[in-house]
Amino acid sequence: MLYYLFRYLEQYVHIPAGGLFNYISFRTAMAVILSLIITTVYGGRLIRMLQNRQVGETVRNLGLVGESQKQGTPTMGGLIILGGILIPTLLFAKLENIYVILMLVTTVWMGAIGFLDDYIKVFRKNKEGLAGRFKIIGQVGLGIIIACTMQYHPDILVRQKVVVSQTPIEAQSELEEQVGANGQSYYTENVKSTKTNLPFYKKNEFDYGNVLTIFGVPSGKFVFPLFLVVVVFIVTAVSNGANITDGVDGLATGISAIIGITLAILAYVSGNTIFAEYLNIMYIPDSGELVVFAGAFVGACVGFLWYNSYPAQVFMGDTGSLAIGGIIAAFAIMIRKELLIPVLCGVFLIELVSVIVQVSYFKYTKRKYGEGIRIFLMSPLHHHFQKKGYHESKIVTRFWIIGILLAIITIVTLKIR
Repeated sequence: MLYYLFRYLEQYVHIPAGGLFNYISFRTAMAVILSLIITTVYGGRLIRMLQNRQVGETVRNLGLVGESQKQGTPTMGGLIILGGILIPTLLFAKLENIYVILMLVTTVWMGAIGFLDDYIKVFRKNKEGLAGRFKIIGQVGLGIIIACTMQYHPDILVRQKVVVSQTPIEAQSELEEQVGANGQSYYTENVKSTKTNLPFYKKNEFDYGNVLTIFGVPSGKFVFPLFLVVVVFIVTAVSNGANITDGVDGLATGISAIIGITLAILAYVSGNTIFAEYLNIMYIPDSGELVVFAGAFVGACVGFLWYNSYPAQVFMGDTGSLAIGGIIAAFAIMIRKELLIPVLCGVFLIELVSVIVQVSYFKYTKRKYGEGIRIFLMSPLHHHFQKKGYHESKIVTRFWIIGILLAIITIVTLKIR
């Protein structure tokens, strides 16, 4: 909103400072600052309000060190994160941008599902919260919205090279001529595409349609159903992975901030013609505006960490963890970096897999031998290390280091092929 206000003042009142709002870097910096102020200053007030309303966490007895101290700690702190994301984005981003709109929808959608789950746990005194099938329905619904928007919205395009020799002369005048690194000129145009970035591959692009050709299906046929399945799977997996990771103080919040910074870098280079050409990656028009949203996201996570670091004064609850996971998944899909998620979100992946492996193997051995056998002392993985005697702050710090390494590897994939 401030973007439009200052553009108006610059155009009609001739205020020079309004020109700053034309720069994504300036608006991103302002989004980070405002997000930090909201989460740190007003976050403390929200925590006191939650305490007064006795919105506290009910901790199950899992035999973990320091577990009893967490009893009664305010939960639903994800509301702080949501405020730190939504307000700066509404003030500093271009609200007509389809990518920004989709991220706002994702934030509210997943935040609402998480809030409903927390509300049932806290106020209805139901420890199970929202039934799992309803969470899955919500995640699948968001995946369908994202996939349909990516496929059918006219403003979601990518810029691709055009073979001029096969392009009618009258159409060439409508294309944009560019000069490549080898000095040769070529033409580009914005088109609908089913391509995405593929890490460690020389051409750095992958077409979903090529998967179907393996099974004898002509390229271009049934591509959308395949893309829809991939998007739904990613949204569901990442949001559940973030939810499971939120088990010790500051772990999910810190990892999410690291991922957010990485996604901001990827969005910036993907939405900038110069960097996209230099790195030989897919240029996605208008996607650079997502950097403003990423700035608000990182600021919200870092600001929330002020209260969520050990010993935590507040827990984000499903309100925050489901929203964070959905945001990361949607963001990666929109900048066509979803195939980098296994690397970038490696910590989430490991935590999620540890639960799946633990439960599956326990059920298998119980069915086969009559007694269930556990692979880990406890799952998710961070609880396994707690059982081994590691202090949770040490576990969190080491997981952060792993998250930073994975983020670096993710960025390096832009050049290593």
